[in-house]
Amino acid sequence: MAITAADVKNLREMTGVGMMDCKKALAATDGDIEKAVEWLREKGMAASAKKAGRIAAEGMALATVIDGVGVAVEVNAETDFVGKNEKFVDFVKGVAATVAKQNPADLDALMECKYEGTDLSVTQQQQEMVLVIGENIKVRRFVRFSEGVSVPYVHAGGKIGVLVNFKTDLSAEKVENVGKDVAMQIAALNPRFWDKTQVSQDVLDEEKKILVAQMANDPKMASKPDAVKEKIASGKLNKFYQENCLLQQEFVKDSSMSVEKYIASSAKALGGSIEFTSAVRFEKGEGIEKKQENFADEIASMVKG
Repeated sequence: MAITAADVKNLREMTGVGMMDCKKALAATDGDIEKAVEWLREKGMAASAKKAGRIAAEGMALATVIDGVGVAVEVNAETDFVGKNEKFVDFVKGVAATVAKQNPADLDALMECKYEGTDLSVTQQQQEMVLVIGENIKVRRFVRFSEGVSVPYVHAGGKIGVLVNFKTDLSAEKVENVGKDVAMQIAALNPRFWDKTQVSQDVLDEEKKILVAQMANDPKMASKPDAVKEKIASGKLNKFYQENCLLQQEFVKDSSMSVEKYIASSAKALGGSIEFTSAVRFEKGEGIEKKQENFADEIASMVKG
């Protein structure tokens, strides 16, 4: 029976075992998923399988710099309590070190990497953590910046991790405060775009459409010609940039300037150049649907059982 990539992915999601081992299991069981799960359990690889289906929306977002390489990672667990567990925090730091030193192409490649300082893969180390801690744990995403100078910021013990990357002729120490200020702005305001040049025409057209519709519903503006409304809407797009684009946003620490102007004035004061190139903002559990526990239903199901 032909084994497809979808079969391997399915088995991996069911067991939390690495891609290569899942492929071996399917090959050994002629593509039978249930038998492959059994095969992995017999080999001691899927001891944590029963926990793999539980929702992990807590955990930790970490931003750090290791030997000049900027890394942001998110690793999820089921409870906020585990997110503060020392062993869990060390595991997250180890994942970041693996990303920094081995430069995996994507998440699948990362899970096959040797977890830094061990002979185990990241997947196997993750399974070890599941067994030790007793919760489903999942490495979710990462970003790596190898060029320029990166400045990390972690908010509320891992609720949000932000990594800002600059192109600069100054040392990491000199740009650290500028990077922290920009990272804190990103953490607080979560801008949709870094710069107005990233805003697509589709987004601008939609925004203009909304502004024109608002004017049509305003008694003072409704009677104006459509061409005038269009012109007014175009003029109001600057406000959209100021609200949605990091570099055009009002700088939180000094409302007299934009973030872009703050970076430029800081560079001048430091005697060099600083150019914002990119950033990443990870918020733990972002976009993951958390399970809503109903205590009454839970008690009723226990009584019925």
